[in-house]
Amino acid sequence: MGSLFAVPSILSLMNETKIELAKLQEMLATLEQENKQLRNDKAELLRHKSVLEEKLNAALDGTGLCLWEQHIPSGNLTMFNMEWGSLLGYTIDELAAHIDSWKANLHPDDRDWVIANFDDHVKGKTESYQVTHRMLHKDGSVSWVSDRGRIVEFDEDGQPLRIMGTHIDITQEKRYEQGLSELANKDPLTGLLNRKALLEAYEQSKIQEHAGGALLFIDLDDFKVINDHYGHKFGDSLLMLIADLLRQQVAESLVIARLGGDEFVLLVNSSDRALLSALAQRVLACFTAPITLENRQISIGLSIGICLHQGELEFAEICDRADKAMYQVKRQGKNSFAFAA
Repeated sequence: MGSLFAVPSILSLMNETKIELAKLQEMLATLEQENKQLRNDKAELLRHKSVLEEKLNAALDGTGLCLWEQHIPSGNLTMFNMEWGSLLGYTIDELAAHIDSWKANLHPDDRDWVIANFDDHVKGKTESYQVTHRMLHKDGSVSWVSDRGRIVEFDEDGQPLRIMGTHIDITQEKRYEQGLSELANKDPLTGLLNRKALLEAYEQSKIQEHAGGALLFIDLDDFKVINDHYGHKFGDSLLMLIADLLRQQVAESLVIARLGGDEFVLLVNSSDRALLSALAQRVLACFTAPITLENRQISIGLSIGICLHQGELEFAEICDRADKAMYQVKRQGKNSFAFAA
């Protein structure tokens, strides 16, 4: 009797097993389908990511702008649309993608205040990091960049974890600005300062603390005769040579300008007559012997008028007094110097 009751039980168990197996197979099929869908979704996300990166790179290509991210605890840097270091002419093997290498390539004159600005944002003192500064290129040149960044993630303790931002190469724009500045402030023939820049330098010297100053007004003797005899091209070459000789004879700290024609000016932050006399004599000594220019030998003389001041005179007044002293030299024989009365 026991064996007769066992057969249905076994059959029932087998049926239940088949049902469970069918369910498991169905679940497996569902999981496989879901896994396949996830793989497809992942592949689609990767394709979508790749397309977005291509569009980003295409949009940023040629703009000089790059996206960066720094992991603050480690200092590691990531550039998203170009190789790290490429803006400064380095390969990834030559320049580590790290905050320390960024700091090391900051221009020495900008390093302290740029790092202080960055640290202020990381410490929460400012809402963002935003500076325009210089960096040193591999070839020794200077690159200008506009940097911006903002903390985008904090850890569970509220400490900054990641900062993201943009880095824009504005070197060409800066060179253009500097070129415009030079055009506005430099004499196009000699490269010396022009009248506008000289006036600004004089006004600036008036507010500086020093024991007075002086303006040396220099005029070439008989320049019109030389210009008429040899031509204007030769005259221009002579003026450029005079400018170069003046640069060689005076300290870099002195202001040298060409007012126009054959008139030059030296602005000196000293009213010491002995020092000014020595400077004038040194300039005159450059032209004691004839000079050779374009295979011609010519004799050049200079008449120099010197006006002392204590910062109380207007620029037009100091020029007028130095000019009168210069003409006094010309009336007394030229090629010398005199102080304004």
